[in-house]
Amino acid sequence: MDYYVRLEQGRATQPSPEVLDALARALGLDTAERRHLATLAAARRGPAPRARVSPLLQRVLDSMAHLPAFATDHRLDVVAWNGLGAELVGGLAAPARRDPNNARYLFLDPASRVVHPEWRDRAAEAVGQLRVAAGNYPDDAELTALITELSTHSAEFREIWATGEIVMCAAGRKQLRHPVAGLLTLDFETLHVPAAPGETGLVVHVFSAEEDTPEAAALAELAAAVADA
Repeated sequence: MDYYVRLEQGRATQPSPEVLDALARALGLDTAERRHLATLAAARRGPAPRARVSPLLQRVLDSMAHLPAFATDHRLDVVAWNGLGAELVGGLAAPARRDPNNARYLFLDPASRVVHPEWRDRAAEAVGQLRVAAGNYPDDAELTALITELSTHSAEFREIWATGEIVMCAAGRKQLRHPVAGLLTLDFETLHVPAAPGETGLVVHVFSAEEDTPEAAALAELAAAVADA
């Protein structure tokens, strides 16, 4: 474990594939954790790439008006969204309503615990994703500042960060609470937008509900309200 910590902190010499495999087996790492270990060992240095939302990506998001959707970068900044997505996760389109960074919103804004009834799960996901990003971009000053800020102001962030868990975006179900639509249990899928040279790839989060369910009806009503606003 001490050697793994030195790798995370950039203090270990570059290990061989055999050493990495032995370390992964000794620590019982899963696939995602093994991938993160390989990233740490590669010791990529240099400035973090910039996040850019192409007009095409924004057009795709806008065309899915009946499905809540938004895109995040490696720092968990929400960099693009459609109207329904912005409304469903706390009001992204109105900066005064919520912080555009998902991690800062979760740990420093009490309103996030209302929007996300499964708050602990969402918080653990955010921390795990930031840990992956820190391994990928060790010289990203903005990312380091964000992690420092959250560590300083949130005991819960410090507690979850200390577990060392790694989380990759996937698919599944999440609960979200909206002041009008109420409590919704929605399916979600994460779509990865490849990175162009000098840029970081983005992750698009899309929510949906099965047809002829109360959730589908609630989303349709909310989408209509957003379109009329």
